[in-house]
Amino acid sequence: MLRVVMLTVCLSSMVYCKQKYMDEIPNGHNVPNPCKPGETWPASGHNDPTDGHTDVNQFGEDFKHHHKEWNKELCMLDSDRDGKTNGAELGDPSCIWTPKGSHNLPAPTGHPGICEPVGSPACSFQGFSCAGGFSGKHHHGRDYQSD
Repeated sequence: MLRVVMLTVCLSSMVYCKQKYMDEIPNGHNVPNPCKPGETWPASGHNDPTDGHTDVNQFGEDFKHHHKEWNKELCMLDSDRDGKTNGAELGDPSCIWTPKGSHNLPAPTGHPGICEPVGSPACSFQGFSCAGGFSGKHHHGRDYQSD
């Protein structure tokens, strides 16, 4: 029973941390899961949808570089190098969204940190598969096994 309580507390704190960042990007609560259509990817800045503490993807690195704030420069980047800007993938192609605004944005069309479609020749550089996540190397060459 104690294990269940501790697990619940730990998971709650992880969700709280991600919740804060989910509120800082457009459609942050609705980022599509590139591996499971119809599901969301809560930790959009990470290579694992459930892990908000490790294995940061390039969108997470770019978000951090921009002081964890959505701005035009971050919006116009193509963090995952799939040919679509972060803003276009998150439903903010005009880069007008603000955390306090009430913009009627379209639904997000992709994941800003994972090249899609996963497994396609155009995304083979990232070394990501839905079955196994990233194969030891981040899609921009970072070796997570030795970090």
